Amino acid sequence: MKRSHFFRTPRRAALALTALALALPSALPAVTGSMGLVSPAAAQETQKADTARIVVIGGALTEIVYALGEERRLIARDSTSTYPEAAMSLPDVGYMRALSPEGVLGVDPSAILAIEGSGPPDALAVLKNAGVPFTTVPEGYDRAAILNKIAVVGDFLGVPDKAKALADTVGADLDKAVADAARRPEGERKRVLFILSFQDGKIMAAGAHTAADGILKLAGAVNATDAAFPGYKAMSDEAIVEAKPDAIMVMARGGHDDSDEQLLAHPAIALTPAAATKTVIRMNGLQLLGFGPRTASAIRDLNDRLYGKANVSQ
Repeated sequence: MKRSHFFRTPRRAALALTALALALPSALPAVTGSMGLVSPAAAQETQKADTARIVVIGGALTEIVYALGEERRLIARDSTSTYPEAAMSLPDVGYMRALSPEGVLGVDPSAILAIEGSGPPDALAVLKNAGVPFTTVPEGYDRAAILNKIAVVGDFLGVPDKAKALADTVGADLDKAVADAARRPEGERKRVLFILSFQDGKIMAAGAHTAADGILKLAGAVNATDAAFPGYKAMSDEAIVEAKPDAIMVMARGGHDDSDEQLLAHPAIALTPAAATKTVIRMNGLQLLGFGPRTASAIRDLNDRLYGKANVSQ
């Protein structure tokens, strides 16, 4: 049977979404993790920067800037910054993992704000030595990490009170979404295989310490790889069959994806429970993996798609 390469997308869009997933550095997902808050010294340094003309690298950070009502300062964004829609009108300085110093500095920023995991390292070295204030925001896949992002961005922009108010709202929404998902009994939780792409004819799936693994757990699901490996890894057909996923999850990539039928016809996937029930879940990559202000809605959306909108018993 012919393999279905269901990620036939334009190179630019495919690289942007893949970069989003791969760029998220290792961090153990948890409902309540410990993430160090921005230090007073760091806050003081970021407040010294001229933030009238900023370039933001990282979709979640761009969302936070808009949520704080400070979007007037934005002069450019990276290719993963696709929400809100208004951000798409800003100049695109490139992929967060494949930045060009010339592209970033060419828009004449007064400061640069970048998510941890941006790169490549040699480009970051040039940017950090270019005389433009450069602030890195820690990445992470839990509640504390999301709230810390908001705090760091708020301090960077000099609006800590607005950031505190946003963090309180986002935190409360996260608490409710996670609590609702956590009520599902362990025995009822579905196994989900998150597929990033094909690689040399193999399916590249999400293992431990990935944003995909984190969002699955927060949404009351089980990573079908059982966290047997870290990061994203190409899986053999045998391993896919043994994983017994109840659902296949992929990032929505516009109108160029192959159909669910083509995906489920993959020789290994065809032998799984997911194929038997024809369960394929496609979600926006930034909402799903960004761990920003919309993570609570991503948890609810994924939970609804897996289990339906009916609530579990109290």
